[in-house]
Amino acid sequence: MKNLTKHLVIALTTLSLFSCGDDDDSTPDIINEEEVITTLIATFTDPATSETITLQSQDLDGDTGDAPVVTVSGSFSADTTYEGTVQFLNETESPAEDITEEVEEEDDEHQVFYTFSSDLDGSITYTSFDGDGNPLGTTADLDAGDASMGTLTITLRHEPTKPNDGTLADAGGETDIQVSFPVTIE
Repeated sequence: MKNLTKHLVIALTTLSLFSCGDDDDSTPDIINEEEVITTLIATFTDPATSETITLQSQDLDGDTGDAPVVTVSGSFSADTTYEGTVQFLNETESPAEDITEEVEEEDDEHQVFYTFSSDLDGSITYTSFDGDGNPLGTTADLDAGDASMGTLTITLRHEPTKPNDGTLADAGGETDIQVSFPVTIE
């Protein structure tokens, strides 16, 4: 009986030592919440002429309410290569927060995809990359081919598979923002 009591006391003491740890709830779990992106601005410049085409989508009320305002400032010139940048903003804050900075800081967790509809003669060459040499896409060259009309869809993916084959289907991840722009090449 003495042995049983001795073992019971040791077991209860051990249990109480482990269950009385410092349970400090004042340190919150760090959660990297997805940012609010209200505005996408893609700017493409012909380095030879300084001609600039701007594609913009602005949706200040988010998924509810009014549809985004999508604008394209002009037509691309056929057989021309444009240097492009894309910027993501949260304009619900004042001043607007530039989400592009976070995308570039977390480059291994993001990728911008440029998808041309089958009737639009264009292609993209990435000029920005993550730390492992995989495409990031916050800068890219747009090669405008023959005269055509169609859509250019710009998609920001969070946590895509890298490397991937350049398609959204292969990349997986979650879409942070996706906008289709009506584009003309003349």
